[in-house]
Amino acid sequence: MSDTSILDPGCEARPLRDFAEKAYLDYSMYVILDRALPNVCDGLKPVQRRIVYAMSELGLDADAKFKKSARTVGDVIGKFHPHGDSAAYEAMVLMAQPFAYRYPLIEGQGNWGSPDDPKSFAAMRYTESRLTPFADLLLGELGQGTVDWQPNFDGTLEEPVVLPAQVPHILLNGGSGIAVGMATDIPPHNLREVAAACIRLLEQPDADVAELCEHIQGPDFPTQAEIITSRAELLGLYQSGRGSVRARALWQLEDGEIVVTALPWQSSPARILEQIAAQMQARKLPMVADLRDESDHENPTRLVIVPRSNRIDADALMGHLFATTDLQRSYRVNLNLIGLDGRPAVKPLDAILREWLEFRRTTVRRRLQHRLDKVEARLHLLEGYLIAYLNIDEVIAIIRSEDKPRAELMRRFALSEPQADAILDLRLRQLARLEEIRIRTEQDELGAERDRLQQILGSEPRLTALLRDELSAVTETHGDARRAPLVERAEAVAFREDDLVSSEAVTVVLSRMGWIRAAKGHEVDVENLSYKSGDGFLAAARGRANQAAILLDTQGRTYALPAHGLPSARGQGEPATGRLNAPSGALFCGLMMGADDQRVLLATDAGYGFVARLGELQTKNRAGKQVLTVPTNAQVLPPQLIERTDSALVAAVSNEGRLLAFPLSELPELARGKGNRILNIPGARAERREELMTAVAVIDAGQELVLYAGKRHVAISWRDLEHYRGERGRRGNKLPRGLQKVDRVEVR
Repeated sequence: MSDTSILDPGCEARPLRDFAEKAYLDYSMYVILDRALPNVCDGLKPVQRRIVYAMSELGLDADAKFKKSARTVGDVIGKFHPHGDSAAYEAMVLMAQPFAYRYPLIEGQGNWGSPDDPKSFAAMRYTESRLTPFADLLLGELGQGTVDWQPNFDGTLEEPVVLPAQVPHILLNGGSGIAVGMATDIPPHNLREVAAACIRLLEQPDADVAELCEHIQGPDFPTQAEIITSRAELLGLYQSGRGSVRARALWQLEDGEIVVTALPWQSSPARILEQIAAQMQARKLPMVADLRDESDHENPTRLVIVPRSNRIDADALMGHLFATTDLQRSYRVNLNLIGLDGRPAVKPLDAILREWLEFRRTTVRRRLQHRLDKVEARLHLLEGYLIAYLNIDEVIAIIRSEDKPRAELMRRFALSEPQADAILDLRLRQLARLEEIRIRTEQDELGAERDRLQQILGSEPRLTALLRDELSAVTETHGDARRAPLVERAEAVAFREDDLVSSEAVTVVLSRMGWIRAAKGHEVDVENLSYKSGDGFLAAARGRANQAAILLDTQGRTYALPAHGLPSARGQGEPATGRLNAPSGALFCGLMMGADDQRVLLATDAGYGFVARLGELQTKNRAGKQVLTVPTNAQVLPPQLIERTDSALVAAVSNEGRLLAFPLSELPELARGKGNRILNIPGARAERREELMTAVAVIDAGQELVLYAGKRHVAISWRDLEHYRGERGRRGNKLPRGLQKVDRVEVR
């Protein structure tokens, strides 16, 4: 017995895959068409359209008394939108918030939320609402045969498929939504600009996006924050239907304080203050002393940022805040909507306006035809009234004597059924008051109106002129000036970490075991600091807290550590290897600090070296940067900072007691490598490590070179080095007796 035999004969057996696919596609199309995306005709989603229509049915126009929002929500979900009341109420609140909608459709009384917390609105049982005058642009022509109607969800009522919008509402208030596999983000625009673009398109049907953008400068948000997107980007956005728009807060200086007077759309003042305060607590804004929110009814937005001193660059500070807080925001634009064909699509600006104008042309034509039909019907009745007036006695006699007066009237005076019914429906007193002059006057007025309507309907140029005049009239009544100014600004740049650190003097100390620390000031007795048992002083470097300490290891690699992040010299520091990933077996042998253009001499005891800049030695890589190529078995010598280069000499000493001095300019400036020969060491002796360059230094005029050999030392002035001058790469001259084993040199 097969499995299908147990099924009801009326059931259809289908593969689960096909059923699930169809069910998901049906659901996705429902979400796209009936929930998430607005329609190009009226710019509304179904729930918004039903809210506005339900309020109009309740008589809540702009001149009516306010009525509880719960009443409106009840009618919406009970008659047209069978969904949750909270979702319907939230959609209603959004259309009433002046900081969310450029042209609100609903006017509310009570708590309808605030820019700080748009969802802080009161419950619908507490708030009251009615439609705004602007909403009449969507509803004013509804009862004039302008749009199609459809049954509501249970078939007991009818609702409009779309509203007969007199303006391109799809662009004016915009909208956002997420459907299945697609989303929409349409920013709001200015009524005057959009209407001007529509008129341009009526007068010049082949106008392209660039020409329309002569009128539509860009989005117009409900706040006065600047739109800083470039003209070229805005043009590309409207041509493709996709892009982004950046908005930046307005600010000014008042008595040395920075006052923010307008925030980007959908930005929360409380959130922005939290973001700035978090940076202050993290010590990333040392130049800010205080924050205040002085917003009130007179000044809806007034955030005060107090710099620490008048020397703070306010423009740079605000540039950092624009880059790191919601004082500057970027809005995605995706002009995705349901077109006249009932399908969702991303459309450029000209396509949107053309489709809306096509809808508007159809709407106006239907409105005119509806009025023409009424005028002709009334003229037809007036003809019957005139016949009745001229034959009033006979009409009365027929009505009194005939069993079927309607048929007799139609036969006797060649009347139509509507004319006969209208005469029979007249009260006797009205019949007695009928005057030929009044009838003929109304006939003349309606005849003139009929001729005008027929002329417009029969002429596309006349219909186009009517569309243009109506758009101009709407603009005069409801249009306003642009709120969000369009200003091209430079890209905001956040402070680097170094910019946020004070430039106080510091001394960084490195021990022989690789422990590192930093002390304030340059007058630090580094050799008498506390060191761990078995450890001791190796090197020190003087610089600023906003500079990096550059370490050099025995394999020729350099590393960089921010000086302000090093532990205090009050303790014994911490191992540099805890912050760096030095290769196995490598030991730190040098320490440097200074500006990026500071020059330094790098060398090995094999007699090679070169000049480098500190900026080229820095790296963010914890594993360091290979800079100095170290020959086999050679050792890296301590780096030597170079103060001046015009008259400086390089002094190199070998373990054989030889000293060579030559101009620093003879050494190349490299970013990495082995360098050039400084001191000539014979190959055989170099391989056996019998002769080495034990020390190298850079000495300038006015300085002297101090050579240490055990307990003995001798100072050689810059002038006395003339005896040891030679060409770079020579072996140098012999030092005096007793200085044959120089172990270190100093320049003072």
